[in-house]
Amino acid sequence: MTDIKQAIGLMSGTSMDGIDIALVRTDGRFFVERGPSASVSYSDGFRARLKQGLVDARAIRLRDERPGILALLERDLTLHHAIAVNDFLHMHGIERDGIDIIGFHGQTVLHRPNEGLTVQIGDGRLLAAETGIPVVYDMRANDMAHGGQGAPLIPAYHAALAAGLAEQCEAPVVFVNIGGISNLTYVGADGALAAFDSGPGNMLIDQWVEAHTGAAFDADGEIAASGAVDEALAGRYLSHAFFTGNIRRSLDRGDFVPPEKGEVSLADGARTLAFVSAAAILKSASHLPQRPKTYVVSGGGRKNAAIMRALEELAAGQRASVVSADSLGLDGDSMEAEAWAYLAVRSLKGLPLTWPTTTGCNVPVSGGVLARSE
Repeated sequence: MTDIKQAIGLMSGTSMDGIDIALVRTDGRFFVERGPSASVSYSDGFRARLKQGLVDARAIRLRDERPGILALLERDLTLHHAIAVNDFLHMHGIERDGIDIIGFHGQTVLHRPNEGLTVQIGDGRLLAAETGIPVVYDMRANDMAHGGQGAPLIPAYHAALAAGLAEQCEAPVVFVNIGGISNLTYVGADGALAAFDSGPGNMLIDQWVEAHTGAAFDADGEIAASGAVDEALAGRYLSHAFFTGNIRRSLDRGDFVPPEKGEVSLADGARTLAFVSAAAILKSASHLPQRPKTYVVSGGGRKNAAIMRALEELAAGQRASVVSADSLGLDGDSMEAEAWAYLAVRSLKGLPLTWPTTTGCNVPVSGGVLARSE
């Protein structure tokens, strides 16, 4: 099958905890063969710089501007990714000339879809030079140029995975990625595709726990397990205009903020925010073409027992089941990195990355910028 490409995908998400890397063989359509994957954590110091980068990015008015620390941060972020790729190839005994393309997400530092502005720092040309492998990067911009929200891009990959799950999952199937921000991909029994961000995922919990304990997240939802849901606080989040409006849009980290310190206890705050993450998924799912029968959950949020328990209870009330991606033989940690590998191959072939039903773009569009390794 000469149409098959071997690709590496790189994802650094809104949680800013590190780099996910995954190898995929694919034709960019419905053939997907998943290979090894890995995660590389950022140091505390680098995470702190990324947070400062979010602050400095607020001054950006044009996509190529890099105020404050962003220029140096972009270089260092790219070199982190280059090291991750080179180490990954060495660890798995993979020859670099056996890799056709790298899909490089970079780090989103600003996302203002209403202004047609999205910025992912990451130098694709530098990454290609440091790895010796061609790189596709900046995959969101062309969608926005065609009237889209620039997110989510993973639905194309979800559609390919869904084709292989027909015997295991009752349709309609919704893939739920609970990262810093959660997103949904609806795949109907007829293959119909719809997608959008569903609300805050781990982001608020992570910020809340870090502000109180210094820990980057609530491991396994242990803090939340000892707390109770504050109904008033949960109601405040779930009455946000994002949920009540009829227009689906993509979210930025700044669209939701954690409670003020002292507003609730540490444990009650963590439990409430876990409930909000789950309830946001069901609330946003009400905008889908049909009520889902199966929710397939990936991303770091699936490891938070409080989120998963709340999601299972809420879904059961709608006669739907919730399953972890891992229970279906998928990898809930590397799915987004796999998606970026898959999208890079689609980009090489000029295939659509987004559709009007996934991002709101005017027409199905491809995207990405190709940086050659020479």
